[in-house]
Amino acid sequence: MKPLARYAALNNYVELGQKLGLDPAALAREVGLDPAGFSLQDRWIPAEAVADLLERSAAASSRQDFGLMLAGYRRLANLGPLSLVIREEPDVRSALGVLMRHQHMYNEALRLRLSELGGVATVRVTLDVGRPGEFRQSVELAIAVVYQLLQGFIAPEWDPLSVSFMHPPPRNDATHVALFGDVVRFDQDFNGISLYSKELDTPNAMSDPELRRYAKQLLDDLDDAPDPTAEFRVRQLIEMLLPTGRCSVDQVARSLGVDRRTVHRRLTAEGLTFSEVLDATRMDLARHLVNNPRYPLIEVSELLGFGSPGNFSRWFRARFGQSPSQWRRAGSTRRE
Repeated sequence: MKPLARYAALNNYVELGQKLGLDPAALAREVGLDPAGFSLQDRWIPAEAVADLLERSAAASSRQDFGLMLAGYRRLANLGPLSLVIREEPDVRSALGVLMRHQHMYNEALRLRLSELGGVATVRVTLDVGRPGEFRQSVELAIAVVYQLLQGFIAPEWDPLSVSFMHPPPRNDATHVALFGDVVRFDQDFNGISLYSKELDTPNAMSDPELRRYAKQLLDDLDDAPDPTAEFRVRQLIEMLLPTGRCSVDQVARSLGVDRRTVHRRLTAEGLTFSEVLDATRMDLARHLVNNPRYPLIEVSELLGFGSPGNFSRWFRARFGQSPSQWRRAGSTRRE
């Protein structure tokens, strides 16, 4: 099964494409995407199509820095409910850990890995869309977004030890130097960012004014009685909180800036309880993750917030009538 990504991976693509004189809808159709999907951020699409779209857009606009330009539109708030979870992490290490644990929720082709050796920490970025290729725009977009997040976590004036790319330099590296400074390197043996390990222990300094507007939007939606958005908002936050081990109605309420009674009241108005929404969200995630052999079942258990694989297996069998391994084998047979 080839990796998937959500349309959220293309956040702000239309704005940048139009600014550069491109036809975003036509380019999307060329790679098999539905242009209407740009407004449906949660819809899953082939990660390969996302990568192809960015490469075609770079070629059509004659901008080898297309991925970096797209990163310039991104803010922490663009991560949706995940931004509200990250906001509460105490230091850079834990905030980065949350980001790495949730990367699969947006793009299954993207992997972030943190390693530390000799006082130096390295965040490595790998991309596997299911076929060979360079896909430099996707890699540069991912690294630029991580770089900007680290700056937000640590300090606006922060600089890393190095920013490394495996691909060769562009014809004009002005945008790269303007963003990363003189620490950017090409033709390296990995894609990623290196920094001092001690910087990971810096208290999380993230204070993005866009987060206040985003949180207010969530609250306004919850207060808009004709629109049954409470379930949707709570499900989003449950998805983000499950792997942290802190998924509770109190934590959801805290992230939304309301008390638990408000959450219960909004859900009750829609004929639901928090436990029902939690279980339904877990079931939807379980179907997706267990069906994908890229995820070890132990990792699936952790991503769904279970304390042990045994607890996960018992929960899964009670709801689906099979163990996770039996479900996965049956799914593999169906795909053959």
